[in-house]
Amino acid sequence: MSVPGRRNRNRFRVLTVTQDHTNKFFRGTYPMDQIRIALLFTALALASAAAHAQTPGRVRGTITAIDGSILSVKSREGQDLKIELAPNATFAYMKALKLSDIAPGTPLGTSAVKGPDGKIVARELHVFSKDRPIPNEGHRPWDLEPGSTMTNAMVTAMVQSNNGHELTLKYKDGAQQVIVPDNIPIVMAVDGDRSLLVAGQYAVIAVTTDAGGKMTATRVQITKDGVKPPQ
Repeated sequence: MSVPGRRNRNRFRVLTVTQDHTNKFFRGTYPMDQIRIALLFTALALASAAAHAQTPGRVRGTITAIDGSILSVKSREGQDLKIELAPNATFAYMKALKLSDIAPGTPLGTSAVKGPDGKIVARELHVFSKDRPIPNEGHRPWDLEPGSTMTNAMVTAMVQSNNGHELTLKYKDGAQQVIVPDNIPIVMAVDGDRSLLVAGQYAVIAVTTDAGGKMTATRVQITKDGVKPPQ
């Protein structure tokens, strides 16, 4: 006949021994095993992150061929590129506007360079829809040309200047004075579909590039009726 107190003591002794071996493993009795496991999991995590890394960018150039979801593009730098269209890629063509279409309250973006007086000088203006939030609102470096910037903001003032017109562009954390020379491109993107893609047309393509160099297009803005995407 077993004694209840003795049975409980045995049970606690077994539990203590099991916990002791478990704690030895996790508390460093086997330090090399722990280090190897930690390094293995770290390496796997880094490899997974690198494999899924996507670098955003832009390709400017002429579409030379379309094969299913693959665009062949001759970039402005002279490279022959293959770009896969993402399943959810969006498309737009450019509609020409005039400076008279712009007034205080107009949301727009401008690629620009700094002038000798410190004010930025627009290379182009692209107007946004008033029905949507301003995309990527703010002022930042751009890759149209060396030293260029991009400002996406709201026009709050517009006056005549010696070099054309001067716009005040206000965004959430600042403002810029922008000189708009006469005869620069002024456009608005009009949404379309992939039927806009035509070999021989110039396009500005937003892409992501993975660690292996594969490019995937997320948005394509294309020339139509001679109006090129200027940004």
